Parts: sequence; C-alpha cells; structure tokens
Amino acid sequence: MSELIEFNNASIFQDERPVVSGLSVTIKKGEFVYLLGKTGSGKSSFLKVLYGDLPLNSGSAKVCGFDVGNIKPREIPFLRRKLGIVFQDFQLLSDRSVYSNLQFVMKATGWRDEAKMKERIDDVIKKVGLEGKGNKMPHELSGGEQQRVSVARALVNDPELILADEPTGNLDPETSEEILKLFKQLSDTGRAVLFATHDMIVYNKFKSRTLFFEDGKVSERN
Repeated sequence: MSELIEFNNASIFQDERPVVSGLSVTIKKGEFVYLLGKTGSGKSSFLKVLYGDLPLNSGSAKVCGFDVGNIKPREIPFLRRKLGIVFQDFQLLSDRSVYSNLQFVMKATGWRDEAKMKERIDDVIKKVGLEGKGNKMPHELSGGEQQRVSVARALVNDPELILADEPTGNLDPETSEEILKLFKQLSDTGRAVLFATHDMIVYNKFKSRTLFFEDGKVSERN
C-alpha cells in the first residue's frame, strides 16, 4: 500500500468549532507535502487528527493503515509508532543528554535491548548530522542543533510518516534552510513528510506539492 494518508470528505472541529470541512486528500510514500496557511487556519488541527489527538467529526480518514475516524484509545500508541512528530519548540528534556533524550523515547515505545538502542541512536544521530554530540545537554546546543535532535527523536522508530509542525518557526533563515533540506532528504528515503509552515521564505526555497489551508477549506497546488 503506497497511500499513507487517505481523507474522504472529512471535517475537523476544534473546541466544537469547525476549522476544516470537506477535506479529501491522498498522500503516498516518499511525498514531501507542505501545509501552508495562516496561524489558526487548521494546519495543526489536521496534524492532530493524523496522530490521534483530535477526533474526526465526519467523513473518513486512514493513516498508516489505521482508521483514525474510529480509532480506539488503546490503538493510538500503535499508530504513533508509525509516525515521527517534530514540533516548533523542540520539546527536549532539558535535564538529559541528547543520547538520553532519544533513549527515553525508545524505552517509552517498547525498546528493551540496550545494544540495539545504542546502534539505532548512533545511526539517527549520524543521519541528522550530529555525530559527536550525543553526550551534550540541550542547552549546550544551538537552536538548529536542538531541532536536529528533535528530528532524530522522530526517526528512532523508523516511521513511515513524518509530521513537522512549524519546525523552523524558532530558527534563523540559514538554519531553517538546513532543516528544510534535512526533511527533503528524509522524503527521498521513501517516507512521507508533511511540513506545516507559514514561512514563505522557507517555502520558496524548495517548491513541492502544497495543501493550502484557508477559510475552512483545503485546496491543492503542485
């Protein structure tokens, strides 16, 4: 199955207020897709539906083989193991090293073998360009490096789908471009990447398929 996301005439509500209605979209493996729109236009609400944090009010939606319109609470952790999520504000544990931040996530998602964990952590640290930084604390890293740790954390479970919610929002333009290139490389490995942003400078650096969120609707351009 190459389709990772399938929405059909779906409506999304936030606090009983409709934020997106009539959404039909399919996203396949290896696609890099921007979610573009102003703050409050529904991008984050859409992402929350994808990782089971917000219910679907009408229509149907499948994500990585899960029916998120009817997902049971006990199924949500299994859905999230197929996803990697990167937020704007890094959300790293400040009292733990880079290595321990990644190990914490792995233990929480069922990893037990210390040797396999170390091998995987070393691999993802290398993938995001942070070799030699595993023992650093978050405050010892630049903003761009902290966001790379967030990306590494999203990769530890080898996800099919990566959700990035304004991942360059707290970064300078040069660092933003580096992070964007990193996400593009991840989509080239067969993962789908959804990259929510309202930063047009970032967006114009690399054109790709785009879902526009505006006035409660989602339209599409390539």
